[in-house]
Amino acid sequence: MKPYREYLFGDMLVTYLTDSLGRISMRLVPSALRDRLLQKEHTPEPLVQIHARGDRLPNGYGNGHTLACSSATDALRLVSQEKIGHTVLTTLSDGSGRTVRHRVCWEEGLQALRVSAQFENTGAKPVTLNLLSSINLSGITPFTPGDAAGALVLHRIRSMWSAEGRLQSQSIEEAMLERSWTGHALRLCKFGQKGSMPVRDHFPFAALEDRNAGVTWAIQLACPSSWQMEIRRKDDCLNMMASLADEDFGQWAKTVRPGETFETPEAYATVAIGGVDEASQRLLTVQKKNMPHPEAVLPVMFNEYCTTWGNPTQENLRQIAGCLDGRGFDYLVIDAGWYRKPGEGWSDCGGDWIPEEREMFPDGLKATADMIRSHGMKPGLWFEPETCARGSEIYRKEDLLLKRFGTVIDTDNRRFLDLRKEETHRWLEDRVIGLLRRCGFAYIKVDYNDCIGIGCDDPDSLGEGLRQNMQGTLRFFRRMREAIPDLVIENCSSGGHRLEPSLMAVSDMASFSDAHECAEIPIIAGALHRVILPAQSQIWAVLQANDSLRRINYSLINTFLGVMCISGDVIRLSPQQWEKVTEGIDFYREVRHIIRDGRSAFHGAVSASWRHPEGWQAIIRQAGSETLAVIHTFGGEIPRQLILPVEGKAIQSVMCSENNRVSLEDGKLKVELKAPFEAVAVHLA
Repeated sequence: MKPYREYLFGDMLVTYLTDSLGRISMRLVPSALRDRLLQKEHTPEPLVQIHARGDRLPNGYGNGHTLACSSATDALRLVSQEKIGHTVLTTLSDGSGRTVRHRVCWEEGLQALRVSAQFENTGAKPVTLNLLSSINLSGITPFTPGDAAGALVLHRIRSMWSAEGRLQSQSIEEAMLERSWTGHALRLCKFGQKGSMPVRDHFPFAALEDRNAGVTWAIQLACPSSWQMEIRRKDDCLNMMASLADEDFGQWAKTVRPGETFETPEAYATVAIGGVDEASQRLLTVQKKNMPHPEAVLPVMFNEYCTTWGNPTQENLRQIAGCLDGRGFDYLVIDAGWYRKPGEGWSDCGGDWIPEEREMFPDGLKATADMIRSHGMKPGLWFEPETCARGSEIYRKEDLLLKRFGTVIDTDNRRFLDLRKEETHRWLEDRVIGLLRRCGFAYIKVDYNDCIGIGCDDPDSLGEGLRQNMQGTLRFFRRMREAIPDLVIENCSSGGHRLEPSLMAVSDMASFSDAHECAEIPIIAGALHRVILPAQSQIWAVLQANDSLRRINYSLINTFLGVMCISGDVIRLSPQQWEKVTEGIDFYREVRHIIRDGRSAFHGAVSASWRHPEGWQAIIRQAGSETLAVIHTFGGEIPRQLILPVEGKAIQSVMCSENNRVSLEDGKLKVELKAPFEAVAVHLA
C-alpha cells in the first residue's frame, strides 16, 4: 500500500492508502507525530467492510465469528475521491452493482471526525446486506516496531443497571489479540449490544492505546439499536470497526433494491497524544456540537420520585412546591404514578396517560402544573411513552404493538409500541404531546424500563425491524420538540441504559443512573464524563431528614459532576440541613458554567468494588482559566492529604463538611482529608 491522499483536520492527519488493484484504506494519526511513522509488516484493511447474503464467507477461522474480511469487501475498488469543504467523499464499487460512498466530515472546533457509509444498489438485482461498516480504521499502531508486544491496551466501557460507565482496560495480549506466528489466523475481539437498550452491557465506545508512543485511537457509534464493534488483526497492526449488529450477531439484514440506498449510523473517531481519558474528551466535542442547546444555563432540578415513591398527588405536590418556593429551584418534575389507578402500582398502569383525577388530582393535572408555576418553578412530567403495561387500554391494541414471529413481544409487564407506524405517533401526539401542551408542562422525563430484545417482525429481518423502530423513537423525540419548541427533554431508561450519542443529540439531558441514594454515585457520575457530557448528565441528591450534614454535603457535591437534581424528604429537613442545601445550590450556580463548558481529568485510587467502595476520587474540570475540583473519599485507607495539579490563580470558594484545610501553591491544590465518605468541592479562578 502507498499513500494516495492526505488531509489535515485540526491536529489530526487522515491518510488514504491504495494498492495496485485500487483497494483503499484509511489511517488516522496525530499530525505532530507524522515524522515518527514506521514502515511495518502490515496490509491495511479496506475503508469499508461489506457482506451480503450469498457472498463467500471469511476464512482464517473467521466464519461464524465475523462477516468482515471476506471477498465481497476485497472486491471494492476506488472510483473517485473529492473534498468538499471539510468533507471527504470516497466512492467505491465492485463493478457489479454495489456502490459505497464513504464520508469523513470535520468541523472547526471539533477534535474528532464524523464517519459513515452509504450503500447504493446500482445493479439489476436486490442485494440483502448483512454487514456494512460505519467506520473501519486500520494501521494501529504505526509508531511502535513489530507487533508492539506489551505496548497496546484495549479500553472498553461497561455498563449495568446502577453501575454505568466502568472503564475496562486489557492488554492486547490479555484480549487474545496477539498476531499468530504466521499471520494466517484472524484474531478478533467482538462486542456490542442487542436490543433497544444500547448501553445495557457496553457503551458503543472502544479505544486502542499505544503506551510506548503515548497515542490513543478511539471510536464511538451513534446508534439507538443493536450495534457491534470489532478489533481485528492478522499482522503487526490492528483494525477497529463499528457497525450495526450484523446478521450473525444481531440478526440484521436489509434488502436494498435496484436504485435504493442505505446509510449507516454515524461513527465518531479521534486520535490523541495521551491516554484514553484524553481521547474520550476529544470525542465529546462532537456531542457538544450535537446538543440541542449547548449554551443553555444548567438548571437546578427537583424530582419528587424519592419523595412520594410513585404516589404524587395534588396535595403532596402542593406541600413540596411550598417547601421549595424561593430556594433556587428551576423545575419541579412530577415522576411516575400520576396516572395510576387506585389500588394499583405505577408500573402496572402506564400506557394510556390519563391523569387519575378522582383521588390524586381532583382539580385536574393542569391545576397542579399551574400551582407549581405559582411557586416560581416550571413543571415537568414523567412518561414511559414507548411501552405499555397490562392495566392500560393500549396494551390490548395489538395492531399498535411490536411482534416477533407474529406474537406480541411481552416481557411480563411491558409491551412495546410500534414506532414505525404513523397511527402510533398519532396516539402519542394526543396522549403525550397533547397532555403536555394542554397542561402547560415545560419538561418531559422520557423513561424506558425494558428491552425489546433481538428485534421485531419486518420483511427483511428482526434486526432491521428493531432499527426502524428505534429510528421511530428518534422521530418522536424530534416531534415533541417541534410541537413544543421550548420543551426540555430528559432521556431516561431505568437510569442510564440509553446514554448513546444519537439519543443524547435529541435530548437536553439524561438520567445518569438509578443509583439514587448509593455511596457509589460519584464513581458512576465521574466515570460517565468519558462518554456523555456532564452538561447532559443529571445527578441525583436524595436528601433524608435523618441524614447527617456530612451525608448531605456528600450528596450535594455529587451533583457538581453534572446537572443538579434534588429529591427526598425535603419537607422534614431541619433549618441546619436546609442551610447546607442552600450552600450547595449557591455553589452549583457559581460553577455550573465550568460543568457545562469544561474538560475533565481523572485522579484517584478506587477499589474494584463500587458497591462497597474504598479509596478516593478527584475529578478536575477545567474551563478557560477556571477550575472545579470535585473530591470524594470512600471506605478503607484514605490519604491524609491530596495534592492535585490544577489551573487557576486563587481559590474562590470551598464546600465541605469537615472544615478541611485547602490551599493552592504553584499550581498544586492541597486538600486535607479527614473522614471516609466525605466530599470537598473547590472553585479556582
